[in-house]
Amino acid sequence: MKASDLLVKALENEGVEFVVGVPGEENLDFVESLRTSSIMLIPTRHEQTAGFIAATVGRLTGKPGVALSTLGPGATNFATAAAYATLGAMPMVMITGQKPIKTSKQGHFQIIDVVQMMKPITKYTKQVTNANVLAGTVREAFQVSMDERPGAVHIELPEDIAAEDTEFDQVFPIKKIRRPVAEEKTIAGVVEVLRAAKRPLLLIGAGANRKLTSKMLREFIDATGMPFFNTQMGKGVVDERHPAFIGTAALSSNDLLHVAVEKADVIINVGHDVIEKPPFIMKRDGAVVIHINFNRALVDNVYFPQHEVVGDIANAIWQLKEALKDTVPAWDFSEFLAVKKVIDAHIARDIDDVRFPIVPQRFVADVRRAMPEDGILTLDNGMYKIWFARNYKAYQPNTILLDNALATMGAGLPSAMAAKMVAPERAVLAVCGDGGFMMNSQELETAVRLKLH
Repeated sequence: MKASDLLVKALENEGVEFVVGVPGEENLDFVESLRTSSIMLIPTRHEQTAGFIAATVGRLTGKPGVALSTLGPGATNFATAAAYATLGAMPMVMITGQKPIKTSKQGHFQIIDVVQMMKPITKYTKQVTNANVLAGTVREAFQVSMDERPGAVHIELPEDIAAEDTEFDQVFPIKKIRRPVAEEKTIAGVVEVLRAAKRPLLLIGAGANRKLTSKMLREFIDATGMPFFNTQMGKGVVDERHPAFIGTAALSSNDLLHVAVEKADVIINVGHDVIEKPPFIMKRDGAVVIHINFNRALVDNVYFPQHEVVGDIANAIWQLKEALKDTVPAWDFSEFLAVKKVIDAHIARDIDDVRFPIVPQRFVADVRRAMPEDGILTLDNGMYKIWFARNYKAYQPNTILLDNALATMGAGLPSAMAAKMVAPERAVLAVCGDGGFMMNSQELETAVRLKLH
């Protein structure tokens, strides 16, 4: 079997439905191998767009999206999208071509060390130098991309290797790996902290944006009555119409929401890490922070949790709920709910303002009124993102896609295209500033060609 055919077979084995990118001389064997595959090749006008689309596919499905480019300038155009996916914890696989590595007639024309370039912005990067290891490389790349924290991975397939025949033409079976769960002693220690607390508060971050985790968090909140707020990338994990929802941390400090945060004596921080703009600044004499995540906390000057629960988040939340539900402590949430009342009134104040030019509060409210419950809103980057983070209530997980990690411009339109590709039956709206829109506005042609409008 030809190596490029094996690559396609391995991608089919991973459940890949489409590859997005820009064909070129060095990846033509792979493109030709796709001709007889169920996998659809979707050409874009720029490699960066392909990367943003693949990353968003990963964000929405939990399985890596796949982006394709040629060598040199094609591969370097992936850099921003790779950083976007890795910082934002979005699984994505990038495949780039390269000149022949065994015999070359073009010297170093267009050749840079793409693998070395990719190292700081991916979880895994490898040049395939032997067709016989290609299937294993693909399986490893996909698994690494999905492992917590998810992110971008990269495979470079040189032109001569892609054309080789391989003796090893079998793909590897995909096995579901169960995440380790937090030990009972750790949970028991956290339960003691919560029982001794007077005003505990729950924070939901991007890492909680998993289907089962969303369900467990809702059950925990309903069982305990504990008020909650979220980070920008944690919006919608729990329906923000819930009476216990206080608001979104659009800033790190000095916002109305932080009045409530400063009243808490214990903060349960679920699924947040320091990659995202801090939702609050920890103080040494402030609230006790309980870190619940798939991985340990990355400690810095603004985040140094006193307690850590490391393991599957959904299971940890379930264990806490089971330990507390029958004898919920007599916590005092009155000050949190008073702050919520002020925030809700503040957000509602200008939603029907008739001034022109339109004020942000009215614009956000009109968008919310226009979007169905399961509609997906994608944001580019700019100050308007803060207005949407604070004022736009998300009703379901992954229904407002914004980037609070790399915070790059140019991703709004490609993210909307990816959302429509993944969920064609749902309403999708991209909100972009003029600068962010112009960075990838050429992809309107791609959107029309794919009938995404």
